[in-house]
Amino acid sequence: MEPGRSLLKNDTGPLGLLAVLLIAVSAAVLVAHGPGLSAQAILIDDDEYLTDNDLVKNPGWESTKRFLTEVLEPSSVKGYYQPVSMISLMIDYALGGRVDNLRQFHRTSLALHVANTALVVVLIYMLFGRVWLAGGVGLLFGVHPITVEPIPWVADRKTVLMAFFGLWCLILYIRYTRMGGWGLYTGCMIMYVLALLSKPTSTPLPVLMLVMDYWPLKRLSKKAVVEKIPLLILCGIGSVITYISQTRTAGAAPPSELGAERIPLTVCHNIIFYLYKIVWPINQSPDYGFPKPLGLSHPMVLAGVVGTCLLIPLLLLSLRWTRALLAGWLFFFIAIFPTLGVVGFTWMIACDKYVYFPILGLLMVLAAFLGWLSGPGRTGKPTKRQLMLAVVVLFVAGTEAAATRNYLKDWRNTLSLYERIVKVTPDSPQALNRLGHCLQMAGRTQEADISYRRALEIIPDYVEAHNNLAGLLQTLGRYDEAVDYLRQALLISPNNAGTHYNMANVLCIQGQYESAISHYRKALQNCPKDAEVYNNMGVTFAIMGRLEDAIGCFRKALQIAPNNSSASNNLEQALAKQRISQSGASNLE
Repeated sequence: MEPGRSLLKNDTGPLGLLAVLLIAVSAAVLVAHGPGLSAQAILIDDDEYLTDNDLVKNPGWESTKRFLTEVLEPSSVKGYYQPVSMISLMIDYALGGRVDNLRQFHRTSLALHVANTALVVVLIYMLFGRVWLAGGVGLLFGVHPITVEPIPWVADRKTVLMAFFGLWCLILYIRYTRMGGWGLYTGCMIMYVLALLSKPTSTPLPVLMLVMDYWPLKRLSKKAVVEKIPLLILCGIGSVITYISQTRTAGAAPPSELGAERIPLTVCHNIIFYLYKIVWPINQSPDYGFPKPLGLSHPMVLAGVVGTCLLIPLLLLSLRWTRALLAGWLFFFIAIFPTLGVVGFTWMIACDKYVYFPILGLLMVLAAFLGWLSGPGRTGKPTKRQLMLAVVVLFVAGTEAAATRNYLKDWRNTLSLYERIVKVTPDSPQALNRLGHCLQMAGRTQEADISYRRALEIIPDYVEAHNNLAGLLQTLGRYDEAVDYLRQALLISPNNAGTHYNMANVLCIQGQYESAISHYRKALQNCPKDAEVYNNMGVTFAIMGRLEDAIGCFRKALQIAPNNSSASNNLEQALAKQRISQSGASNLE
């Protein structure tokens, strides 16, 4: 019997039992991911999404308008257009979420994950008509360690939000295939648009529907293709917007720039790497650096190439017995394709969060396989085989939940997380740089110095590491050395706003005020909406006695960030000094 064939009739199951299972599975997910609520780790791009994002930290219609209207060149976050995700983070900030208290952000992300788990259960039930089967598969998804990152990682709200709308899109589509009606089709399109506005990795959804038409829906035809045309048009528009916005703000390397060998090696590596992490989730990390060298001499790359070359013919051979294996793998591959590295947009070769939604294809295969193993669905007493399978599923889910809770321990703070990352990927310069910053903040300056220098040994032209090492040297009073590293950074990237800002701060400490002002101005040329640059430049003007210029800078800083307390206090002091100066001048007259 072909897995899933007889189960697609969707025989009626007790909806009350389905509701009970949804509650039980949701409770298990909450227990497994509960430690994530107290996580305080600030990771990689959390600064852009929260720490340094003035729009998120100033909730209101003005911020909402900018999130929605900055389509081709978002200013608050470098990267693609994602207004729904940014608005959701802004709402959490309005509800009390803060940089030093991330619980509100994690609470929302965990709620979305629980909802996504419930939607997976519903979707599997709609496809296979087996309540216990759907509950078991949903449980294995909900507590799996591969689903950890989108919850404690603030910047990754986009993944759980996209999956929420994407799952609703597929559920409405399945309903549409059975009942028809423009209402369901329109609802499907709306969910697709919301998924695109949350994270553009949802772009392949219409193609995923075609895969589902092939299996398990078994309705692939010319009509099925034609009915996807409106969705495919949205897919094309979303792809163009994503590429332009990513290229303009954060950069993206097209395939022609990556090299003929790099792309197939990266894709083969990732196909097997992700399957390995799903089956055996150990040594997890939010940052998996590129293997060095990226060639067949590296064991993981070799395993990826050999594994992929074996996997593809085996999938084709499986068509003799079932469509499930090929269709499920195609769903997974197409869904994860935007992040496989064909277009270069990150220093990481892989990341667990990229699997969050694509794993649905493998879950459908698992559901079909378990359904085949357990035999036909019955309303009476379960068979011994079904009870044994239930015990196995619960055991696997228990081990997954334990691994999830164990992984979440390292998310308790930023330092513990980066220590884990460097342990897993010791040659990642980005991780070493971030670890150095964490060590510096913890007062472990000697270890921080070593970490920064290790990063620069791996990538000598790593501007951020030059900046951070200069900042450390500045705090240690070694100003001349700090200036040397900043000069090297400017030779690498002459227009880097952060480097000019850091240089200006060091020069101001050294009393070179005119040179400091020059660097502040260069920083503003490349980052004109940075309130801190205006604030510090205002302080420098005030030291120089140029109160009018200082007041102008403080007011500009407050226009950009109205809640900037430092700029507000500095403005009050500058105005007070100006009044005293004017009063003294008046008395002299």
